[in-house]
Amino acid sequence: MDFPPVGLGTMGIEDPATITTALEVGYRHLDTAQIYGNETVVGEGIARSDVSREELVVATKVWADSLAPDDVRRTIDESSDRLGLESVDLLYVHRPIEAYEPAATLPAFDALRGEGRIRSVGLSNFSVADLETAREILESPIAAHQVEFHPLFQPDGALEHAREHDYPLVAYSPLAGGRVREVEEVVAVAEKHETTPEAVVIAWLCAKENVVVIPKASSRAHLEANLAARELELETGDLESIDGIERTEELFPE
Repeated sequence: MDFPPVGLGTMGIEDPATITTALEVGYRHLDTAQIYGNETVVGEGIARSDVSREELVVATKVWADSLAPDDVRRTIDESSDRLGLESVDLLYVHRPIEAYEPAATLPAFDALRGEGRIRSVGLSNFSVADLETAREILESPIAAHQVEFHPLFQPDGALEHAREHDYPLVAYSPLAGGRVREVEEVVAVAEKHETTPEAVVIAWLCAKENVVVIPKASSRAHLEANLAARELELETGDLESIDGIERTEELFPE
């Protein structure tokens, strides 16, 4: 599956007009989840847009309490109805906890793909050990692994595994809930390039092989700025400065 370098994270978005605006300014990858409670919002925003379905990558996630096979099938039907789509491009296991049983859950995802209900299978918030277990069981290739990833938190081994097995790492909360504005190394690079810390971080992530980034934004100005940041070219020293940040602040621990 081909992902644009910058997509839209939709957690917390409650107005379909935001989704429609995002599509108008050029977003083609929309990421939601059952637990966000806004699949209907995303679906309505898509329906109001003139962008064709074939141009979009629409992803959602099955929450941890619905990962038994029967629940996986039931909830993807519910998600598809809320999104107003016949099929979902990418369906994630949201977290490998609670009802997650690899030998039962993953074949249910494979079956949905075989039936055409979903185009591809994704994993989210997995450890490298969990990823290896999934690889042994899944018949489908891992289409993406979504994790929290920003200058203050880079999960151990996640990017290396994505590169080794050639799938995209989808970086959520890339702006660390606004904390990137307070990171000295990021601010210094932003001042050097006369841009914002947010643009610097998106550009830093886009420069990494096998990384796709999905910042959330609501206003047209921020939507446009985040999309434009993919064009910002950072120098090797800029990238190394951000790579070398030693602080660790995980926003969404298990």
